[in-house]
Amino acid sequence: MFRLFRAFSRIKTYALVGESGTGKSFRAKLVAQKYGIEYIIDDGLLIKDNRILAGHSAKKEKTFLAAVKVALFDEKSHRDEVARKLQSEKIKRILLLGTSEKMVTKIAARLQLHPPDKVIKIEDIASRDDIEKAIRTRRIEGKHVIPVPSIEVKRSYPNIFYDAIRIFRRGGGPVNLGATPRVHEKSVVRPEYSKRGKVIISEAALSQMVIHCVDEYNQNIHIKKMVVKDDEMGYRLVITIDVPYGTQLGGNIHELQQYIIDNIERYTGILIEEVNIIIDKIV
Repeated sequence: MFRLFRAFSRIKTYALVGESGTGKSFRAKLVAQKYGIEYIIDDGLLIKDNRILAGHSAKKEKTFLAAVKVALFDEKSHRDEVARKLQSEKIKRILLLGTSEKMVTKIAARLQLHPPDKVIKIEDIASRDDIEKAIRTRRIEGKHVIPVPSIEVKRSYPNIFYDAIRIFRRGGGPVNLGATPRVHEKSVVRPEYSKRGKVIISEAALSQMVIHCVDEYNQNIHIKKMVVKDDEMGYRLVITIDVPYGTQLGGNIHELQQYIIDNIERYTGILIEEVNIIIDKIV
């Protein structure tokens, strides 16, 4: 562990954050070019220039939850493979893509990288119209982008390849009509889970998981009410509890929050953005 962090101490970590389907992968190469970044982590893949160096794509998974686990490097062999490749490369800067700051921080930790030094939000680099158009394309047509050329995706994931797009961009700085345009080719794919629609966990199933976690933590705590909110960033929970007289919670309420988050994320791959616990009564 120490040697990995020591090897990665020279790496500056950037993050591009935005809700699912807002166009992060589409704009990743432009962000990388602006900040002089050669390496990108996107949906379970380590990408350099126009090649996939390590990992496997979340886009090939058959269910949405399985894809989330891959994107978070939940499986040890997957994250170890990418971490070893990172260690063998001479990396100065790397860009992590994710739906939230919490997600990219978790990815960085799992790959033995430092937390992001700079976080770029999709709203900072794309117009509202462009974001809404990207979201419509994702939801209606189920199309996703991988920031590598079609030949690379066809070789690795031919079953989900859909199309290719080319972006022509002149060198940075003021517009120079004489500058040689740079070509970024991106691949459009349609994952299996997009063809069948997004798979989400039901509120009832998530509620049962929370009840089980609370019971494991302290079986004397009674859940009185639970509200589950779902958005593109993850799930938010509001839990109202009754606590028996004499039960010592105090600062441990934060431990209970973390216990719920850690267990649900570990076993489902779902991102829990927030857990609020309200003590209603001491009974």
